[in-house]
Amino acid sequence: MKDRNQGPSALSRRSLLKAGASAAGIAAIGSVAGTAPSAFAQSGFDWKRFKGEHLEVSLTLGPRGELLQKYRKEFEDLTGMTVGDEQVPEQQHRQKVAIEFTSGNTSFDVVTVAYHVQKQLYGRGKWLVDVRDYIKDPKLTSPEFDFADFAKGATDYATQKDGRLDTLPLNLDYFVIYWNKELFAAKGVSYPKSFPEIIEAAAKLNDPKAGIAGWLMRGLKNANLPPYLTFLLGYGVDSIDPDLTIHMDGPEAIEAAKIYQKLDKEYAPPGVTGFNWNECQSNFLLGKGAMWLDGIGFALPLEDPNKSKVVGKVGYGVIPPGPKAQRSPLFGDGIGISGSSKKKEAGWLYCQWATSKMMAQRQVEGAYGAPGRSSAYQAAMSSPNLKAPKEWLECMIETIKIARAGLPDIVAVTEFRDTYGVALTNMITGADPATELKKATDAFRPVLIKTEKG
Repeated sequence: MKDRNQGPSALSRRSLLKAGASAAGIAAIGSVAGTAPSAFAQSGFDWKRFKGEHLEVSLTLGPRGELLQKYRKEFEDLTGMTVGDEQVPEQQHRQKVAIEFTSGNTSFDVVTVAYHVQKQLYGRGKWLVDVRDYIKDPKLTSPEFDFADFAKGATDYATQKDGRLDTLPLNLDYFVIYWNKELFAAKGVSYPKSFPEIIEAAAKLNDPKAGIAGWLMRGLKNANLPPYLTFLLGYGVDSIDPDLTIHMDGPEAIEAAKIYQKLDKEYAPPGVTGFNWNECQSNFLLGKGAMWLDGIGFALPLEDPNKSKVVGKVGYGVIPPGPKAQRSPLFGDGIGISGSSKKKEAGWLYCQWATSKMMAQRQVEGAYGAPGRSSAYQAAMSSPNLKAPKEWLECMIETIKIARAGLPDIVAVTEFRDTYGVALTNMITGADPATELKKATDAFRPVLIKTEKG
């Protein structure tokens, strides 16, 4: 049995490359094939067929947006096109693009999409281009694109219920625990093996006088629901079943909420009710947090000596088992073409480049996140350019085995997050979990019925 006292144990190269399992229909990335991608232009494919065009790309603020902006000039040189790309904070981005799609005329040609929040909404509105015919067209799709390299679980996540593929998988995000090894060692604390041990460790490591929080976790309304659901999944319960049965006010949900409340109320920094992932990240990289629960794609700044005070001190831990299950919530992002764009085929070239083998490899090497392409993991294991410790990659591959969809597959995901997000924020300030969850469930149930059954 693997000893989790020091986070994920060392894994052999062979086991890393073979690691894989499925979770909630999300097949893990297992045995991989392929080598580092060749230069794009070597295939003879006409990347410059839309030379002189200008594309507008709307990106969600975060590591993947940074990566795409970093290599923008490569795409512009490859195609002869120019790109205007704007990163917008995720909650504002979701509101902005929904308003534009509803208007029927978007200001962007290409857009990033959060599967766990926007997939069904976009699918119902048919706002994005179905790219299946593009993939089959050799004039539009480079032979180097190799669609078969995408893991089946990633393409399943991207596919709408009616079979349309209206995005390409850009990133799969698994929740993990970042932990400060130096702070743990100083207090003689081991990496937790259970939910109670998480609380015990947070209590021992919490030192307000020294400016050290024992725990960092989102407290901001809407953003706070994913970390809460991490604990709910550990009780072996999904938030909403496919038959629309809500489990958000049952006994397991209440116990999970008590854990969330205790950690954020007693061991998080002052002002945590306003914390999203970026505030948590800022505190952790400054050495002001002992543990931080969030997506594995936020590692890059932690290993940057120009930004971080914890370089070389960060542990990457698989979420320990809950009372009934060991689960990590899975979230994901894709990229697609606006149905109202007049430059759809040009936009398709951008999507190919953004999700190419080369960009996927860069995504893993630079610790920007977990792409949907299998070849990226093999390439990263043997790459001298891996920016994060091997422990980060090992943690990712171990976590893939216990991943499960973090949010319900419903249209009203935003309303779901908002409604229960208010309840969780209220708990941090002392409200009773059972009362808050019942009130939120009573408020959300008619919204769910209306949006799902119409």
